[in-house]
Amino acid sequence: MMKGACVWSLVTVCVLCVCVAYKPVIIIHGLFDTSADFINLHRFINLSHPGTNVTVLDLFDRSASLQPLWKQVEGFKEAIYPIMQHAADGVHLICYSQGGLVCRGILSTLPDHNVHSFISLSAPQAGQYGDTDYLKYLFPQFVKSNLYHVCYTAVGQKISICNYWNDPHHRDMYINSSDYLAILNNEKENPNSTAWKQNFLRIKKLVLIGGADDGVITPWQSSQFGFYDENETVVEMKNQKVFLTDIFGLKTLYARGDLALCSMAGVAHVFWHSNETVYKTCIEKWLT
Repeated sequence: MMKGACVWSLVTVCVLCVCVAYKPVIIIHGLFDTSADFINLHRFINLSHPGTNVTVLDLFDRSASLQPLWKQVEGFKEAIYPIMQHAADGVHLICYSQGGLVCRGILSTLPDHNVHSFISLSAPQAGQYGDTDYLKYLFPQFVKSNLYHVCYTAVGQKISICNYWNDPHHRDMYINSSDYLAILNNEKENPNSTAWKQNFLRIKKLVLIGGADDGVITPWQSSQFGFYDENETVVEMKNQKVFLTDIFGLKTLYARGDLALCSMAGVAHVFWHSNETVYKTCIEKWLT
């Protein structure tokens, strides 16, 4: 009886050790979302990795998500930093949609972050250029071909979606006017570019998730750093200038073997974080 009790105690201790070993997970939402929208993703993580400390940050919800992205970066950074400080083995970031760009801003400007896996879940990493329902709601009098008249102004750059609006027919205006994405991509002169690249490369894994049936991220390949050329033909990530010149670290991550792509068909944009198949296929293995 005593021997059996000892064995059971050892098993219990081992199970507890496994639970404690999981790194904390921080989730950052996208445009018009709230933390409550991620209840399923939270549940998936707890079921597969019991005991994981999961934090879904409740900042810049709903209409507040339209605030400029640098403002959001500072707000989320302030909330994330204490979690990082209490995680000796590092943390994982899951960043959905617009939140994926917020996370890049955090990772680029925080020199002592300890993010292990940066999981970008259907985020417009190379920008956005499409006539979507979001565009019609926000700018009912505009279509993609003329939105640059709004976005590439000082007033437009105070709206989050304009911070990453990337019109392939007005490339010079994008570079000159963008207060966020062009700077983050080091496409625009940035005196901090070297330091930001070093900061970004502190991550151990970059996971880029997206799919052809997304319906919002346009082109959908933007979720994996592909984007349109001037003819609206998609140029994949490995042929993009930001990759070829390794301007902020993409090519380095690829060379290290730390860049993973996960593409899934049949998933609409609003369901990426609640689809269990997406979680099991594209996310779960990176949360150890």
